[in-house]
Amino acid sequence: MGSLNLCCHRALPNARLLPCSSALNNIITIKPHLLSSSSSSSIFHHHRHFCNSPTAVASTAKQLTSPELVALEYADLNLNYDNVSQEVGHVRIRQHVNPFAPSFSIPAPVPNWCQVFKDSTLPLMVDIGSGSGRFLMWLAKRNPDSQNYLGLEIRQKLAKRAEFWVKELSLHNIHFMFANATISFKELVSAYPGPLMLVSLLCPDPHFKKRHHKRRVVQKPLVDSIVKNLMPGGQVFIQSDVLEVAVDMRDRFDAESDLLQHIDTIDPSMQCDEEGWLVKNPMGIRTEREIHAEFEGAKIYRRLYQKLI
Repeated sequence: MGSLNLCCHRALPNARLLPCSSALNNIITIKPHLLSSSSSSSIFHHHRHFCNSPTAVASTAKQLTSPELVALEYADLNLNYDNVSQEVGHVRIRQHVNPFAPSFSIPAPVPNWCQVFKDSTLPLMVDIGSGSGRFLMWLAKRNPDSQNYLGLEIRQKLAKRAEFWVKELSLHNIHFMFANATISFKELVSAYPGPLMLVSLLCPDPHFKKRHHKRRVVQKPLVDSIVKNLMPGGQVFIQSDVLEVAVDMRDRFDAESDLLQHIDTIDPSMQCDEEGWLVKNPMGIRTEREIHAEFEGAKIYRRLYQKLI
């Protein structure tokens, strides 16, 4: 899925992005509560299919790892791992990136949106810190004609690999850019022809050290830019598996109460716990970091805001 940079979909230090087939070779004992509803039925279908196999029987005591759970949840993307290393090279995921480094201080050039998207007037979702991009690709694949998706990522090779996969999938409503959101977000979305409908900031780099808190992605200038450019009725979705970071983000967006309302005050069906965190992920699929964190037993802290009409 760091900080003021766009390292949102954080990966665990030893996590690997597995080809979808790798996970399916180990269908076994699975903890159903670790899977989204969209993936569980498919997974247990495969389990039934292999139940008479001697190999499957021998491996029933084995439990899926979190990278394998990620691969299963995103299996229908069927991403090509054979050619990506030739096109992009080895992708080393850095856990922490300093957004104030000189190499990240140059604004990303604004593309010709009419060339980037098939229909550049569609409502836009921006994922700040798109990581591997699979979360956004999953959404784009399901909404090819109704919405455009833009992933901003500070780790250049991740953005490049995601763009490779977009071309492989022949998707025309999604684009990934190497960009520092705090430097480039305002200019990029201001130039987009259509409305900004949704901004997501999901599991950003926590930068635990106090002297590094200024590196966190959610700072007032970015919040101001998001709120200003968001269409009436548009939404902001934030989440983290680190309570301190979640509270920090919540406080900054709560401070915009004259323009933003939390979704449960608008739609009572969106249930929150006693501390005001959304009980369920409203996006239809979990991010990779979310899967890893829940696998480790962590709680995910979520808030969804909507701009007043």
